Amino acid sequence: MQQSKLNTDKETALQQLNRVIDKLPIEHREFIEQAFLYKRIPKEYLFSSMLFAFSNAAGLAFNLKAGGYTNYGNLYLALIGSRGDSKSPAMSLATGVLNSNDHEAYEEFEIKKKEMQSSEAIEEETVDRKQLLVQNSTIEAAMYAHFKNPYSIGVYVDEIVSLLDKVSNKNNSEGSQWNTFLLQGYTNQHIDISRKTTDSYRMKASYPTILGSIQTQLLPKLFAHGNLESGFVDRILFTPRLTTNNKLSKSRLPDETINNYEKSLKNLLYYRQHIEGDRESLSLNLCSDAEEMLHVHVQNLIIKQQQLPSIHREYNSKMQINIYKLIIVLHLMVNANDSGFQKPITVETIDLAMCVNEFYFTNFKMITSTSVNVVDDKIFKEILIKKAISNGATQTDVISITRMSKSQASKLWHKYLNELDMKLETGN
Repeated sequence: MQQSKLNTDKETALQQLNRVIDKLPIEHREFIEQAFLYKRIPKEYLFSSMLFAFSNAAGLAFNLKAGGYTNYGNLYLALIGSRGDSKSPAMSLATGVLNSNDHEAYEEFEIKKKEMQSSEAIEEETVDRKQLLVQNSTIEAAMYAHFKNPYSIGVYVDEIVSLLDKVSNKNNSEGSQWNTFLLQGYTNQHIDISRKTTDSYRMKASYPTILGSIQTQLLPKLFAHGNLESGFVDRILFTPRLTTNNKLSKSRLPDETINNYEKSLKNLLYYRQHIEGDRESLSLNLCSDAEEMLHVHVQNLIIKQQQLPSIHREYNSKMQINIYKLIIVLHLMVNANDSGFQKPITVETIDLAMCVNEFYFTNFKMITSTSVNVVDDKIFKEILIKKAISNGATQTDVISITRMSKSQASKLWHKYLNELDMKLETGN
């Protein structure tokens, strides 16, 4: 029954993906289709990576005042698949312009740093490095990079499990800071950093984006260690493997196709630089018909939310936020070829954003159908020992069931006995 539902969801997701690709501008549609044909890159992986690229390039330079809030276009995306599924090539191909931009900025940074090192009047720390992406950084480095690049910072990780481990680790300050940074950053809240050894700083608004991949067998990690309860999982747009091309091509991806895609992304970056230089943000406007369509869509999401299972209900609540983010990013993609970003948002863009929103909801249903029933081993052991103590069982009984070591069982056993004694003493 579960496998049948999974197959049905996959068929639905494929139909939604094809509908989305058909609605994209020709330069983006050809980029996806030809990368699939010539480089065997799954269409869904490249599309999600393109969303990340445009989301990162947009930054705080564009906003949409709708739904009672000022919305921005930062997105969190994760590609799911097995080793060799071409997740990394999709990410690399879509973000090539961003990486090139960072390479050039780093070279300029190095030149300026050397110039300033030769001047005794200027300290080295005054040199700022412009960048769009950070990789494998500490939370302090990521936040500081964002402080120096306030319009956006992209967290680009080839394997997102390492980031998940940091976010879920509540036993050190870095874990809690990553958690706060990504949860608050999703809704563009302020960042206030107090540091002992260096200057403290404060950002009025934040704009982190995320692109990473995760192996299918590691999916249970997404739902463990409080990631589900904190709402971090609900903020991610997941992309499982949907399309496959087993035919090896003798031809290469045409340069013209790559250039057309890269030109559109460069247009957005160039436009953003002018807005950023003036420390402003361009407010996008909705056509009256588009505004009505958006209102009806969000209202329907709210109504639908009440009939969903709890795990899908929480994801639906984030869909009510993501729709605004997707509208901004897709409007910029639609108008990137001629830099017509100031044009009003049309009903066609709203329809496209609705399709994309539903596509990612179907993807979430697919991964949860195989992952939500995975039990967190640590939580399971804690509950089992508490039950054993309450019901008069022994440590030996627990060890025989869980196969944990005697020392681990003894440690947990006495921990909960002490907690029970404390409750009896205090009455709490």
